Amino acid sequence: MSSPLTGLCHHPIVQAPMAGGGSRPELVAAVAEAGGLGFLAAGYKTADGMYQEIQQVRGLTGQPFGVNLFLPQPEYPGASPGSTGAARAANPVSAAVEVYRNQLAGEATWYRTPLGDPDGGRDDGYDAKLAILVEDPVPLVSFTFGCPTREVVDALRRVGTLTVVTVTTVAEARAAEEAGADGLCVQGIEAGGHQGTHRDCPEADGAGIGLLALLAQVREAVRLPVIATGGIMRGAQIAAVLAAGAELAQLGTAFLVTPESGAPEAHKRALTDPLFTRTELTRAFSGRLARGLVNRFLREHGPYAPAAYPEVHHMTSPVRKAAAKAGDPQAMALWAGQGHRLARELPAGQLVEVLIAELDAAKAALVERGAA
Repeated sequence: MSSPLTGLCHHPIVQAPMAGGGSRPELVAAVAEAGGLGFLAAGYKTADGMYQEIQQVRGLTGQPFGVNLFLPQPEYPGASPGSTGAARAANPVSAAVEVYRNQLAGEATWYRTPLGDPDGGRDDGYDAKLAILVEDPVPLVSFTFGCPTREVVDALRRVGTLTVVTVTTVAEARAAEEAGADGLCVQGIEAGGHQGTHRDCPEADGAGIGLLALLAQVREAVRLPVIATGGIMRGAQIAAVLAAGAELAQLGTAFLVTPESGAPEAHKRALTDPLFTRTELTRAFSGRLARGLVNRFLREHGPYAPAAYPEVHHMTSPVRKAAAKAGDPQAMALWAGQGHRLARELPAGQLVEVLIAELDAAKAALVERGAA
């Protein structure tokens, strides 16, 4: 299949934007140079920090790449961005966050660090980052945790930037199409890290849809090009999502263990460590539903974590950083997709080559079976 999105890369492989340091410029450039599409994660960075990383990528490669933005968050789960008045007055988050803060006091003591300020900001510098991306455009901008307005999409289109919206339901896909997006990133429940839902509804926890089922539903509902993501680790899986109608396949966990990744070494080791046998969706680290390896922190605090993003993210950040500095994976957010045990410690460029060889082999096998 051909679309404006496929024109950005030689191979149908997208390196997922992994906020928190994983998608550093070296990884983005290595994937781009190998013929894939690299992605910077602007989440949790300042606008200037994002700009500096864009410049670093440009210094490492002349190939196209993307930048991912987080949408500003509403006042409380289930609310709409910009809610005011009575909605704010009824906000139940503050009390729940304070209870969770008390529960985490022992973690702060153990790692000898104060808990972070839960009121560390809700918009992630969104407007400032957009202003930079309009002034100094990149080939592609994607959005997570919501849908940009048509005005934002049009502003980026005028400067030659394609836009993609992360979606987890058919309703979200339709909203992105109505906003004028150029494509969708369809995220299955298998994906590591945060679920990119547009509204964080705690009552829907665990109701996510698997990638192939979601991909089929979205393809029937909208006509936009699709990037498929969620648990993809092998070329044969890429072949499967392409056959199911996706134009590109996005991999995150597969690239997390590469030497170019900025993930902490303890996180990289944990992905293939037999000690960590499974992943689970949790709110323990950020207050928003995300998939990670089950460790002590997740087991002890996950059942009690409130639906309070980004308050919980800000609050637990110092503990997570202290644990990473100490090389202790038991209090780190070990984001990982369901296929984490298939991770391969290869340089990013070589991993792209291996994935393409596997993809070609899978296509050849399908042709052979069809001819039999």
